[in-house]
Amino acid sequence: MVSTNSEGLLVEKGPTWTKTSMLFTHLVHQIRRQERQPRSLGKVGSFTPSEIHTIRTIGTGDGIIMGQLADRLGVTNGAITQLVERMENKGLVKRAQLMRGSRKVNVTLTDKGQSAYYAYEQFYVKPFEEWIRDELSEKEFRSFEKGLNKLIEFLSV
Repeated sequence: MVSTNSEGLLVEKGPTWTKTSMLFTHLVHQIRRQERQPRSLGKVGSFTPSEIHTIRTIGTGDGIIMGQLADRLGVTNGAITQLVERMENKGLVKRAQLMRGSRKVNVTLTDKGQSAYYAYEQFYVKPFEEWIRDELSEKEFRSFEKGLNKLIEFLSV
């Protein structure tokens, strides 16, 4: 039943939760909980979710410019500078000026950072990929990916 409140806004009486919205809310809470917990990557060490996201975003190639890294992670330049500095102190990344006199700084993974990158793939990405492929048919998997893309699109608005 829909009515208006004292401010003239529409309100609905009674439960409006659908199974989908409850599952979505549960998923968001699970992700938030995971994002607060450091992850052990075996002998490589334990890393915060921010460090893991940064390592995966930098990748194992030629690195990335600090400003681009901040954009891809959705953080400010100041925040990325602090994070990269902490990671540099842990021996995970190294910074280098792109060209003499340039303000652009490139960030690359050190050997330890690359080990963390591969360990994360081994401990988390590969097992998830194998699990989801075992659980879903090819058609279900394509639908799952389509649903994830739609969810990302929805959350990006």
